[in-house]
Amino acid sequence: MSGEAELLDEVTPELVRRVEAALAEETPDAVRALLANLSATGQASILEQIGEAERDKLVGILKGDLDPEALTELDEEVLEDVLDQLDSKEIAAAARELEADDAATILEDLPEEERREVLAELPAAERAEIESALAYPEDTAGRMMQRSLVKVADSWTVGQVIDHCREATDLPDDVYDIFVVDQAGMLRGSVPLGRMLRTKRPIPIVDIVDPDIPSLPATADQAEVAHVFRDQNLVSCPVVDGENRLLGVIMVDDVVDVIDEEAEEDMLKMGGVGADDMHAPPVRTVWQRAPWLLVNVATAIVAALVIAQFETAIEKIVVLAVLMPIVASMGGNAGIQTVTVTVRALAMGELTAANAFRFIAKEAVVGSLNGLMFASLLAIGVILVFGDWRLGAVIAAAMVCNLFAAALAGSLIPLGLQKFGVDPAVSSTVFLTMVTDVIGFLTFLGLATIFLL
Repeated sequence: MSGEAELLDEVTPELVRRVEAALAEETPDAVRALLANLSATGQASILEQIGEAERDKLVGILKGDLDPEALTELDEEVLEDVLDQLDSKEIAAAARELEADDAATILEDLPEEERREVLAELPAAERAEIESALAYPEDTAGRMMQRSLVKVADSWTVGQVIDHCREATDLPDDVYDIFVVDQAGMLRGSVPLGRMLRTKRPIPIVDIVDPDIPSLPATADQAEVAHVFRDQNLVSCPVVDGENRLLGVIMVDDVVDVIDEEAEEDMLKMGGVGADDMHAPPVRTVWQRAPWLLVNVATAIVAALVIAQFETAIEKIVVLAVLMPIVASMGGNAGIQTVTVTVRALAMGELTAANAFRFIAKEAVVGSLNGLMFASLLAIGVILVFGDWRLGAVIAAAMVCNLFAAALAGSLIPLGLQKFGVDPAVSSTVFLTMVTDVIGFLTFLGLATIFLL
């Protein structure tokens, strides 16, 4: 890539159209010229924005000109499609240019036989690093960590460490901390690069080491990794085995990706979508979305059965059918607000057993106050439009009850799901909708039956 790559990180719609036109005209040189100054992010963006047939053509044209870093930026569906266009030698060539953790991410979803072929094309040392990364479960610290780091003996002086950093050829490009280990390879602590450079050469490195640095077990989940980095404002963090031997290091840029993934995953789950399916085929997308739609059908039937119990009241007072969706809708929207706050607080570790009661009580008060405020406005509107103060009072009472119930359900449902080991982001909204619909219809139609018939 040229030195101007960073200038074309962002891809414009015009550039995408020009690439598509060049692919349609089958002019490979024009395609290469259009992508010549794109960064890895830019190349990935182009690959994701064009159709599958055009993507296959583009990969066939680029081959060796495709930046290996672009593979790490691709959506999973698009990556699978791109790798299908590359043979084992080409995939291995790309893997050699990547950190072991990124290479493992690229290879992990390949068929077993193809993965073995790719690994066989790699030098023994690089193959061993990638196989070591693949040995850890996906989404763990062991999979995320980089093996390339500055590791020095606790018997060295600052001068020896500086000389090592100058002379070693296998050190990472970016160094923030020097990790100090004993003869058995056990972590003794770290020394920030700046502190080491300000220290005189004869000083033993162990004299300036920070022994109280946080470390992560290789089996730690990536969500735990993100929490540690955020809570302690880390730039890097060592990864150790069960005996505190240093295995690797996780850098903050990898954690930023994890935070994005976790946020995206929670957002998708709250919408009833298990995974990002933007680039998936239609049939696969249907199967991914169908389960929670089926659950929605079941909960909607429950709400419909409640309405059916008041068929006589609705027949006699038709205006009830006009007004009852307002009560259910307001409860649903208020509940979604509480669910969103609750799920976020649980994900960030801010909502625990210690403060759960206080949080639920606060949300109940908020729900009640919102209920009173909007009940008053709605009652006035109903009285002015329909001229019936009793109808206004009924809908006001139902509104207060439903917004109070929505606040309780919006906080208790996620807490309950987490208690039973279910991700609260997955199904909270489905059960919340059922609660607010049932409570809303039951209170409004029930009170109307008692006081208006």
